Amino acid sequence: MLPKLGPGELLIIFLIVLLLFGASRLRDIGGAMGGAIRDFRGALSGADEEQDKEEKEEEKT
Repeated sequence: MLPKLGPGELLIIFLIVLLLFGASRLRDIGGAMGGAIRDFRGALSGADEEQDKEEKEEEKT
């Protein structure tokens, strides 16, 4: 089992990542991840709406 990470460990990990990628790349990576999460949530809600429409159509017949 993995040990729990405290704030000190997280800060060290963040600093290492910052040194490896640089501030501008981190901003780009964060923006790309945020966009992917938004797209994923949109696809999930779209699938839910589609399923609700299909269920309502089946109830009508």
